[in-house]
Amino acid sequence: MIDITLQNFEAELIVASQNQPVLLDIWAPWCGPCRTLGPILEKLETAYAGRFTLAKLNSDEVPEIASQLSQMFGVRSIPFCVMFAGGQPVDGFVGALPEAQIREFLDKHVPPGEELEAEADLADAQDLMADGDLEAALSKLAHAVQTDPSNDAARFDYVKALLELGLLNDARAAFAPVAAKAADTLVPSPRLAALATWLAAFDASAGADPVALQGSIAANKRDFDARFTLAQLHLAGQRFTEAMDELLEIIMRDKAWNGEAARKTYVAILELLAKPAPKPAVEAKSGTLELAGKAAVVHSDPLIDQYRRKLSMALF
Repeated sequence: MIDITLQNFEAELIVASQNQPVLLDIWAPWCGPCRTLGPILEKLETAYAGRFTLAKLNSDEVPEIASQLSQMFGVRSIPFCVMFAGGQPVDGFVGALPEAQIREFLDKHVPPGEELEAEADLADAQDLMADGDLEAALSKLAHAVQTDPSNDAARFDYVKALLELGLLNDARAAFAPVAAKAADTLVPSPRLAALATWLAAFDASAGADPVALQGSIAANKRDFDARFTLAQLHLAGQRFTEAMDELLEIIMRDKAWNGEAARKTYVAILELLAKPAPKPAVEAKSGTLELAGKAAVVHSDPLIDQYRRKLSMALF
């Protein structure tokens, strides 16, 4: 449990809620129902074992924040509780509700224990991958997927790590539960679809002879079948830029060839190389609560930017 002030609300409420839900209890010393509700919330914070943080705000001491939230939700009484998630107030309730009703409220916004554990494993794995320790990251990712099979971000990194380590059969098995989702065009998942493209490259290039393919291309630059198979061979071998170079040659000569297969594969490779977008940042101004989220700065990758420009020039 933490006490919110004008000095710490940005760090402890806005920023903290980007990583974990924060329930803000707005109370006052003279409020009888507040004294009833407080111990219940403290008990639930312990019972939920770190799945949310309880924050308390004395409306007499910090009226600036209390009044702004009251106006936002159209509330004029306390106790008033506001759930913050992703740096924003998302829901609330008024009054000293029974514990069962508060649990129902919390369960709408607080991640299950498995989901929270998987997110922690994913964060650890991404740090390990950034340090180049792919094998240690793989163990974390395997546990994240086992703990929360619905975590597509963890599964993407897990399958990608398996392929990078050359564990093709394991990667196929790990990808199988989301294969249908990857193929769903109504609710597309570009990152999962990119994994499907990568896995398909192993089948498409199986037994291909790179020397023979290069000979065919030298004899006929419009031998798109040979060039596409060579691109698949490069993709299977993790030679991503070489694959995109071959695909680009097809796109420049015939954008629509084979149902735009070259463009689609090129875009999938860019997706494989790209890092996930960071969470939005939230800014606080002195003496006020700035609730509007701002887009986080995305640090660009020069290689990805270069190949995106090449594709754009080829298409337009």
